Amino acid sequence: MTDFDDIPALMHNMGARARAATSQLAKAGTTQKNAALNAAAAALRASVPELLEANAKDVTFGEEKGLSAAMIDRLVLDESRIEAIAQGLEAIVALPDPVGDVLANWQRPNGLDISRVRVPLGVIGVIYESRPNVTVDAGSLCLKAGNAVILRGGSDALNTSKALHACMQAGLDHVGLPVDAVQLIDSPDRALVGAMLGHATGFDVIVPRGGKSLVERVQNESRVPVFAHLEGICHIYVDGGADVQMAAKIIANAKMRRPGVCGAVETVLIDKALAAKAADILGSVEAAGCTLKVDPIIAATLPDAERASDEDWSTEYLAPILSVAAVDGLDGALDHIERYGSGHTESIITESADTANAFLKRCDSAIVMHNASTQFADGGEFGMGAEIGIATGRMHARGPVGLEQLTSFQYQVRGTGQTRP
Repeated sequence: MTDFDDIPALMHNMGARARAATSQLAKAGTTQKNAALNAAAAALRASVPELLEANAKDVTFGEEKGLSAAMIDRLVLDESRIEAIAQGLEAIVALPDPVGDVLANWQRPNGLDISRVRVPLGVIGVIYESRPNVTVDAGSLCLKAGNAVILRGGSDALNTSKALHACMQAGLDHVGLPVDAVQLIDSPDRALVGAMLGHATGFDVIVPRGGKSLVERVQNESRVPVFAHLEGICHIYVDGGADVQMAAKIIANAKMRRPGVCGAVETVLIDKALAAKAADILGSVEAAGCTLKVDPIIAATLPDAERASDEDWSTEYLAPILSVAAVDGLDGALDHIERYGSGHTESIITESADTANAFLKRCDSAIVMHNASTQFADGGEFGMGAEIGIATGRMHARGPVGLEQLTSFQYQVRGTGQTRP
């Protein structure tokens, strides 16, 4: 356990060690970074009993604390999930290293050769809740992109995060890379979050991954640039030209596969032309145990469903609850999404290519889909290996934050003795 008596001094020390680690990572090649990740994956597989024991303590604590079933699901590890984390590390190994990529190159009339080249961001702070796999996802992505990272997990997953972090550091140590490249703040003290947000010289970017209150605090208090989304109020619009059976299948998956993830659909919008078929569209998700909250038009077809309140349209349930409204076509759907959405992920179900293209072009969210479940809103599913989170801002990173989003660029200028007249 680290000494937390002097929090400002602690953060200064951790930040200085992380900054020093970035200098060593800059000398490391792709082969060494990949070797560290492979060694970490091996450490995970060798530590399954210890990981399960640590996780059992956190699950018991969460249940005693009264965490919801969705939050417990986020927290739980079993052998298959540990294996998936290890495989995620290996997937990142297989990805191209973005550091050093030449994004553009041109020559000036005076003979100067100019290149725009990817470089690491530097030191990244990640603040997260209840999902211990973020310890590995964030640590591995930052490492592959040449960044040092300081992790601050939530109290609900503290024991699990510590055990996972030990595997990450074992991988670094195995190949001779600095263990300070991936550091963990192993204390639930909320004052440490404030110290991270105020440490403007220690971090180059902060990434919060958690509930609305955490992300709001980070965005409001941080003196460091932030990659963040407030919440995932995701929509599916069932167009008048939709295949009803496809819509039913997609909606059931988008809500009930894992209701507690940020890509779970929270509101379904149905073209009024299909409102009479609401029972067919929603039958599968309702049969799977989902509670429906509907507007008056949909209630005419589903009289036993709960009536939605104004608050429901702007609620991220993270639970088997779904709000449903009838809308006036594509324009009505887009108006609703603009008013109540969080800019995360939206999907349209339609057989009309023209309507689908209009939706994809006009819907201003980080991820927009056609005839697909919103639960594909995930860096791993995008072929990015893993993600730190889904960013809904418009600066630098938007959508899944993976390897490329964890880099910046610099201009490299090569001359032959030129001087400016």
